[in-house]
Amino acid sequence: MMIKFCLWQEHTVIESKPDHFLDDLRLNNPWPELRGFADAIDLNVQDPVAHKHIPYVVILVKMADEWKTSHGGTLPSTREQKREFKELLKARMAATDEDNYKEAIDASFKLFAPQGISSDLQQIINDSCAEVGSSSSDFWVMVAALKEFIANEGGGEVPLEGSIPDMTSSTEHYVNLQKIYQAKSEADYLVLEERVRNILKKIGRDPHSIPKATIKSFSKNARKLKVCRYRSIEDEYNNPSPAELHKYLTDEDYSIAVGFYILLRAVDRYAANFNHFPGQFDGGLDEDISRLKTTAVSLLNDLGCSGLTLTEDLINEMCRFGAAELHAVAAIIGGIASQEVIKLITKQFVPMTGTFAFNAIDHKSQLLNLC
Repeated sequence: MMIKFCLWQEHTVIESKPDHFLDDLRLNNPWPELRGFADAIDLNVQDPVAHKHIPYVVILVKMADEWKTSHGGTLPSTREQKREFKELLKARMAATDEDNYKEAIDASFKLFAPQGISSDLQQIINDSCAEVGSSSSDFWVMVAALKEFIANEGGGEVPLEGSIPDMTSSTEHYVNLQKIYQAKSEADYLVLEERVRNILKKIGRDPHSIPKATIKSFSKNARKLKVCRYRSIEDEYNNPSPAELHKYLTDEDYSIAVGFYILLRAVDRYAANFNHFPGQFDGGLDEDISRLKTTAVSLLNDLGCSGLTLTEDLINEMCRFGAAELHAVAAIIGGIASQEVIKLITKQFVPMTGTFAFNAIDHKSQLLNLC
């Protein structure tokens, strides 16, 4: 069992690269060029080849307009309405092998997604750091510009990412659709860049101190920004949350991980009191187990978890290995630590927040939030 702390006062991430994220297609909020493109395509075209090569983006935009016309200007919101909308799409298929309509049905959830920005992003733009000054980081300067963009040019939305997924379509339609998304993304980026330059000038910094490439990356990834803040190890040791510790200790899924966390801290206290680690020398193992148990109970009391205990098996195991370091376990922890360092250096992907616990006995790892 080993514990790793990932410690950084504040870490901001532009390219968080989440595993799953909704495509930024604006199906429920099309801008004029996208709407014009969709309006120019007839869903009732008689040519069967042309009918089965209409991109699903166009199908959903047009069918959404049709739905809103008969439903007071609102999109499907209830489960029954969403089911009805999918049935409407299915009814417009001219043949059972029209993959574009099947894609439209499968992607209809993208149409139902709420407009505007996520609560996570709202929290970032409302952060006190977004009130920038001459010492503000480039990230927070761009957040301040983003906040202005959302309130003014964005209409409550962030700059468009500009990419579209693969879909069944004629080459002409797909290329034209791609150009429309890319053009909108570029236009949004240019507006954001101008706001960044103006803010830099306002706070007395070189208006061109933030490179174009950085602003462009920020613009394309604006929906996925992340801000990670960490406590110091001293704060972790001196001010852990008794409520969180109690929750973990009484949760079957976490009790072993947090149990070893408590024991590792108890071992440090034990070594300070007895000048050796429990089980480190031959003989006297029973006495070490008893001492470690007493030390762990004392630590739990100090942490505000009076009345809670650790299982005998965990205490025995901690003494049995006698402060040994297994190379296989050390290699795993070293690899995980290296991965986190790479995230911090490259500012790509989101580093772990909290205390990482690896239980080599059961081959399980867990992230503990002890704030």
